[in-house]
Amino acid sequence: MGRSTNVGQPTGDFGQEGVRPRTGEVVSGDLLLAIGGPDGSEARPCPDGWRPEPRRVRDRRQDRPELGPSPAVGPLAMGSAAADLPLLDREGDIARLVAAVSEGRSVRLVGQAGSGRSTLLAAVADGAAGIAPDGVVRLSGHRRTGADLLQDLFAATHHAPGYRPDRRDLASLLSQVGAVVVIDDLDVDDEELAELLDAAPDCAFLVAAPPGSPLLAPGLRMEDHPVAGLSKSACLTLAGRLAGRQLDETERAWAVDLWFESEGLPLRFVQAAALLRQRDLSVDTLVAAQEDRNNVFGMVKEIAEPDDPAVLEGELRRTVPLPTVAESAAPAVRLAEGLSESAQDVLRLALAFGGECPTAPHLPALIDVGLGESALRELVDAGLAVSVGGHHRLTTGVQELLAGRFEPGTVAYGAAEHFSWWVGHASVTTEQISAEAEVLVGALLADRAADRPEAVLRLARAAAPALALSLRWGAWERVLKLGLEAARVLRATAEEAWFHHELGVLALCLHSDQRALAELESAVALRAAFGDPNSGAAGRRMLDLLKSETRQLPSGEELPGVGRRPVIRAIAKAPWRLATAKKGSDAKRAAIAAAAAVMALGVLGAAIGLNTGGDESAGTNRTSPGTSVDDSSTGDDLPAAVSGSPTPSPSDSPSESPSASASTSASESASASASATGTRKPTATKTTAPAPGQTSRTPSTGTSTSASPSASSASPTVTPTTSPTPTDTGSASAG
Repeated sequence: MGRSTNVGQPTGDFGQEGVRPRTGEVVSGDLLLAIGGPDGSEARPCPDGWRPEPRRVRDRRQDRPELGPSPAVGPLAMGSAAADLPLLDREGDIARLVAAVSEGRSVRLVGQAGSGRSTLLAAVADGAAGIAPDGVVRLSGHRRTGADLLQDLFAATHHAPGYRPDRRDLASLLSQVGAVVVIDDLDVDDEELAELLDAAPDCAFLVAAPPGSPLLAPGLRMEDHPVAGLSKSACLTLAGRLAGRQLDETERAWAVDLWFESEGLPLRFVQAAALLRQRDLSVDTLVAAQEDRNNVFGMVKEIAEPDDPAVLEGELRRTVPLPTVAESAAPAVRLAEGLSESAQDVLRLALAFGGECPTAPHLPALIDVGLGESALRELVDAGLAVSVGGHHRLTTGVQELLAGRFEPGTVAYGAAEHFSWWVGHASVTTEQISAEAEVLVGALLADRAADRPEAVLRLARAAAPALALSLRWGAWERVLKLGLEAARVLRATAEEAWFHHELGVLALCLHSDQRALAELESAVALRAAFGDPNSGAAGRRMLDLLKSETRQLPSGEELPGVGRRPVIRAIAKAPWRLATAKKGSDAKRAAIAAAAAVMALGVLGAAIGLNTGGDESAGTNRTSPGTSVDDSSTGDDLPAAVSGSPTPSPSDSPSESPSASASTSASESASASASATGTRKPTATKTTAPAPGQTSRTPSTGTSTSASPSASSASPTVTPTTSPTPTDTGSASAG
């Protein structure tokens, strides 16, 4: 196995440096987590002033989005790869999906494997640019949990390195985001999907579900959009473009048979074009052999040859049979046999890693392939792999088709040694480790399948702290479980205790207190049985923290669920459009009229909310559907809009004074009721707290009254969601 390095690889030799586990600190909710200690990770209450203050990311431009095929030029006659070609026969789908997200609706794409869901998703994401104030957020749901996706959405819209908010804080932060969130390969259950949708109520989600996904649960604010195959003409055009030439009559008839068999799945025709290119290589070999024969035996002509080279090529092409329909329906084996030697090595490595392809800089150290980018591109052009965000994985179904026919062998031997060195190297960033998380898990699974528990244990010990620091906690948990399994096989009691301790700390940060208690007690007991009582001090401190009253939530109490809203704001009709419109008289009059109408509806909603709000004297704090309450003042899950944000120009108009006076009168009655129950403190300013369904304003500027944390604690703010006002959405877009 080669030990050469490449661009992006840290220098040095593994045997000289050894495994150095990463150490560092991250903030998880109200806990400060120190990772990589000698006895394991340790959490403690986060000191005042240490918690990061997330800053909104306003520039939604992404240099390399983690969605859809990565643009590149493949080795084709026309100079284009499948990812470079324009979408065929999808104009209607793109228009309908862009219109759906413009109205604030969330859509899930469903279809067979190879139907082009990811490519369609990328095209709609490009078409939806500029619709929402926070732009388009592209995420990858490949083997990610719902909690990981919430963290990814937070990290894409906020700048707070080393910070993983808990669910309560996420509800407060993500409720201010108005974006089109595009997620490819989303594979979560209905509960996690509902939590994802509710955490960002002002976002429109466009996701692609894996093949065979069950129907959506009733009540989810998401609709299915089926992705069917392409038409016959579009499939023939796709095959011809990717083949780099016009198809002859025999090839067209063969492609039509494939279209009937495959129901027009685009992936089948990407693979069919690769089969045609392989056939063209065979024809070129025959033509070259015929030319060499004529050069050597020029005076001897046993057969009559045409003078036109194109005619000769056509005659020789007819001697090379086309693949049968059965071979075209499952072409993975034939395509794999036609790859170059380096591409076959990469394919075997991906098969060993469960379908995950390491990035090109790792390939020289793993399989001694110097031109890794070319090998990966060859797999993509053949339709055996897909490129997503600069990373590659095998196409759905390829691993099953090649099982038993294209064995990976011992190609993954030594991968644990390489990655154990790589994750501990100082030049490798946590972002790079996060990007290779699935490859690390794949290497562990390969060593487990090959019955190498020592390699599994070594890589798990090295990779777990690195994944924890990179905030890929779904992969962190899987690595810990694989390491714990290997430690049990090896009867390594000390290592088994370490993995139990790490799983307990992870559960503690996720507020799974019962599970944390069981894991930490197991770790302490194993370390005591091992004969080293001092090594269990960290575990005992974690147990003390778990049982202490300084925890934000008592032991065993679950976090409250995020309140569900019946609908989300229509993005195309949101009033932030008014802020970007021309400041002409017509636009201003239209904005003032919209503001006055919505304020009148807010007064009506306030009256209805006061009549149906339940027993206020009993101290019950309720919210009507479609409202959100400032979390800093009432403790509810749904926070108010960002305070102190600039509002659109229509709020400065004097024509809103009648509505403002009606809002003040309704607000005074709501404040009196709240003061009687003792659940809210009276405001210390002259501005009256708004009632449900209204937005607080000052007569002079029209800005929100909760302009600072102190003002928010004194005067709770209630923001409308069912009927957005220019002031409300102006705050959301600016906050």
